[in-house]
Order: sequence, then structure tokens, then C-alpha cells
Amino acid sequence: MALLDQINEPDDLKSLKQEQLPALAEEIRKFILQHVSVTGGHLASNLGVVELTIALHYVYNSPMDKIIWDVGHQSYVHKILTSRKDRFNTLRSFGGLSGFPKRKESVHDIFETGHSSTSISAALGMARARDLKKEHYHVIAVIGDGALTGGMAFEAMNDAGHSDTNLTVILNDNDMSISQNVGALATHLTRIRSNPRYKWLKKVVETRLRSLPLVGRPIADCIEKLKNSLKYLLVPGIIFEEMGFTYMGPVNGHDLNGLVSVLERAKKVKGPVLIHVMTKKGKGYDYSEINPERYHGVPPFDLEHGCEQETGTNLTYSMTFGRHLVSIAENYQDIVAITAAMPEGTGLSQFKHRFPERFFDVGIAEQHAVTLAAGMAANGLRPVVAIYSTFFQRAYDQVLHDVCQQNLPVIFALDRAGIVGEDGETHQGVFDISYLQHIPNITLMAPKNTSELRYMLDFALSVKGPVAIRYPRGRGGIAENLLSQPLSGLDWEILEYGRKITVLAVGAMVEVAIRLSKILRARNVKPTIVNARILKPLDIHMLEQLAKESDLLVTLEDNVLIGGFGSSINQYVVSNRIDVHVLNFGIPDRFIEHGSIKRLREELKLDHESIAADICKALTKEEKAYAGFTQGTY
Repeated sequence: MALLDQINEPDDLKSLKQEQLPALAEEIRKFILQHVSVTGGHLASNLGVVELTIALHYVYNSPMDKIIWDVGHQSYVHKILTSRKDRFNTLRSFGGLSGFPKRKESVHDIFETGHSSTSISAALGMARARDLKKEHYHVIAVIGDGALTGGMAFEAMNDAGHSDTNLTVILNDNDMSISQNVGALATHLTRIRSNPRYKWLKKVVETRLRSLPLVGRPIADCIEKLKNSLKYLLVPGIIFEEMGFTYMGPVNGHDLNGLVSVLERAKKVKGPVLIHVMTKKGKGYDYSEINPERYHGVPPFDLEHGCEQETGTNLTYSMTFGRHLVSIAENYQDIVAITAAMPEGTGLSQFKHRFPERFFDVGIAEQHAVTLAAGMAANGLRPVVAIYSTFFQRAYDQVLHDVCQQNLPVIFALDRAGIVGEDGETHQGVFDISYLQHIPNITLMAPKNTSELRYMLDFALSVKGPVAIRYPRGRGGIAENLLSQPLSGLDWEILEYGRKITVLAVGAMVEVAIRLSKILRARNVKPTIVNARILKPLDIHMLEQLAKESDLLVTLEDNVLIGGFGSSINQYVVSNRIDVHVLNFGIPDRFIEHGSIKRLREELKLDHESIAADICKALTKEEKAYAGFTQGTY
């Protein structure tokens, strides 16, 4: 019987002998590969933490002990060990397992994560709540070396280090290289420093030395200075020690015996502890070990041959953006590109290789990325900042205060705008229109296809102020077949002419508008279809003209309705007392779970068939106002 078949709860894991754990780790790796190759998902990060996750559940008692996963895309092994392996085939599908920790999914998912650098703050909050309630359990935050670059992580560590709160932070380091000699010495020092007797003896000796008259205090100060000098030379985690943490490591993250041993020792240490664990991202699968970035997030793939590489035809929005930015940067020497640890995902890899001196990856630090761009723009450069829409939220104040208030010419490329699908609530880019369009000075655009994205990048360079271009994940649909012309100004584009009904569609929703038009025309309703590609400022001239010619304006957007594009149309119509009915379609006031984009649109009634049906219902209800609808053509 396979070992994994015996594990349904963390308690089952504890019934295994420690020497059986490596075999279990191999079974789990095969299990993840078999399932993720079918469902798609985050692969390399999960293959890298198999042993670490096993050790955590072997030593600690979840859910009484709280394990918090930073970002959370590396929580698959955790899910497998906590009663969810039988449902793993539903991973990231609508109604199935989330690809991230989900509190309503399991009592073992202590805190929901999806954006990085939050785990230490959450863990410290839980630890302090535990202490105030006089409860007794362990709180552990697992954070990657990439997430540790986020300023919030250091804010939390600074706070935790200046307290006596019992808290364990595990740094999952899958990038840094530390020599064996330093590692062996550090392991030896760790054992000494984490020993409770050592801490007690250190305190007693220091107290008694300082109590000696005349010579005691100078001797104690001299010893302290010598100790600190040696620590700076010999202890790799000195920065953490200086922040108030007991540093333990580095530890081989694939040595289960070593991991179990160091976790057991950490449980006995008073105050905040940081365990430095070295892992290999993508471990156990050759393709992902060689290219962990490519296998960070994968679609379904063939296990034997790995993921197919992107071809040069039918480019994604990200690839189109990256390639075109390289082409225009050839002629504009003042263009620089900035990303927050996502050069591959945002399409900037080619720019990175072509113009290394003009490319800046700041790590997971979106706030810094935006203000860095502001500084560059203030000193004469043209920075282009490429960040996923959902992560761009983290830099809201910097966009408002540092860029827009000074009207600086920074171009923001917001990838993965709208519904992104299987990554779920934390990654749906459905708020950017609402949190950007009310900021003064910004120009906000959304292309209908990849050709228009190129023209918008060109046009953005002519704008003397901040510009944000939002575009969806993946490739364009039928809208790719539509011709696009260079932008001559901040105007909308009429794609189909009709009468009395006008559909104003934003970005990816242009494709939906084209499809619903076919349904409506089959019912003798002929709408005008408009590519509302400039969201701010509104094309007031065209809006007023269309409003005069229409009885009904319909807005389509893949953003929340509250504060979205439709909201700006409503405000203009009401403020100017324009006599036209308006019907808004967008994301309702709730978070959108995981599932395919097609399935989610159907669930939200944002697919072309649902919208066409709702338009017809609205026309039927207002048939007195729309004289002749039941008899003729619109």
C-alpha cells in the first residue's frame, strides 16, 4: 500500500516513522505532477516545498498550531496532507479546490493569501491574539526569498523583533547560494544559540559581570563587541539577528531529518525565530528544475515532453506588449522598463536581454516600482511600468501621490486586467478602472485586440502625463480579426452601425459585444457597437451624439460596476440631464472565485447570450417607451 494512501489528516502523518518520510515525499511529487499536468497550476513552487511541508505537519499540530503560507501558491502539498487529496483533480476548476489557501475550504487553511509579503504580519497578529487570550500554540509563517523583498515583510519583522512574542518565520530560499563551509559552521552556531541553556547562561554571565565594581561593565562591553564582530563574520543571518530574531540555518530544505530536527529545536526557543531553509524550485522534474520560471504557473501539459513554448504566431497580449516595447525603445533612448519580479509574466524578458542597462526588476515591491518610475520621469526618462492589475492595487497611493499629483509621464501597462480565471479572488483584475479613473491627470485606455495595444503604446508616448493601459490575459478572440488604426486622439471607435440601441464595450468585452450583436440582429434588434477604448477622459463628443440617436445605452466592462466605466457614463448622463436610458453590465459587488473565464462569465451573466437576453427583457419592459419594438426593427 502506498504511503500517501494512508494519509488523510496530519495526524496520520505522525504515525509514520521518520525514515519513511523521504519515500512519502517522492510519492507526493509524482501525485502533484500527475494532477497539475492535467489541471494546470503552480508547479515549480510546489515541487520545491514537498519536504518542508511534510516536516511542518510532522512536527506541528495543525490546525491548533497555525501555519500561514505567504502568497499561497505553494500550498498544494499542504492541501494533500489535510484531507483534500481525493478532490485534487478539481484543482482550480469552478466549484473545486482553490489553488491558494481558502478558509472556507478547510480548517487547516488559517489565512487566505494570494498577494505576497503578508504572512509575517498576519502571523504576528495571530500570535499576539493568542497571548492576549492566554492560549498556547505555535504560529508559523512560511515566506519565500522573493516575497521577503516586499517592504511589508520587513515592517512586520521589525515589529516582531522588538517584542518577546513567540513566532516562527520560515524563509524558503530557493535562489541564494551559500557555500558548504559557511553552512556547516552556521548549523553548528545555530545549535549553540538555539539551546535554552545557552541563553540562560549568557544572561547570568552578563548580569554578574556587570555587577562587578569598576571592571565588570567594561569587560562585559568588550565581550559584547567581540561577540558582535564574530557574528558579522560567521553568521549568515546577522541581519535577522539584528532585527531581534534568533536565526537558525541555513538548512537543506530537502533533508527531512534535518528539517524535523531544526523545527523541534525552534519550538523550544522563546521569542521570534527565523529558520533559513534552502530549497530547489521545481525539484524532482527535470524541465522545471532547469527552467523554474517557465514552470511557475503552467497550463495542462504532457508530462513526458513538458510545456510547449510560445510560438511567434497568435501572440498573447503580454508578448505583444513586450515585443513592441523593444521595437520602440530602439528609437527612444529615454524609455526604461520596470517590473516587480515578473519579467517573464509581463512579457519584458526580451527587453531585459536587449537593454539590460535600461531594465529594472525591483523584486516584489510594487510601491517602490511606481515611485522609482516617478523619480525617473521627473528626471527626464520615459518609464514603462508593467505589473499585473491585481498587484498594481498595492501601489495605489504611489500612483496618486507620486505620479499623478505631479502629472509625470509614466506609462503603466496593466497586464491580466479583468477576469483572469483559475487563480481566483486574489488575482482577478476587476478593480483597476474603479481605483484609477477617479485620480486626476491620468489617461486610461483599454485595447480591443493586440494590434490596438501596440498603437496605444505609441500614442502613450505623446501624452504629457501619466497613462495606464489595461489589457487581458492570454490571446485575443474574434476581436483580433478587426482592423485597428493608429490612435489620432482620445476618441472611441464605432465598429457596427445600428439604430436606437448603442453598446459601449471596454477592452475584452468588445468580443462579447460583437457576439451579442449577432444574437440581437437575428431578433431584428440592430445595435450600434462602440469600442470605448478610452475610459478616461470620456469621448464626450461621441457620447453625446450617440445619446441623441439612442433610446438605450448599454455599457459592458470586466470591472466592478461600482465606480467603473458604466458608473462614469451614468454620472455624465445624470449630471447633464441627457434623456436616455442606461443599462450597465459588469462585475457585481462580490469577489469572484476561481474557474475558467468562460465559466465565470456565464456564472456572472456576462456572456453574450445572457447579456442579449437581458437587453431584450429591458426592451420588453420599456416597450411603451420603445414604440414599435414588437412590430419592427431596432
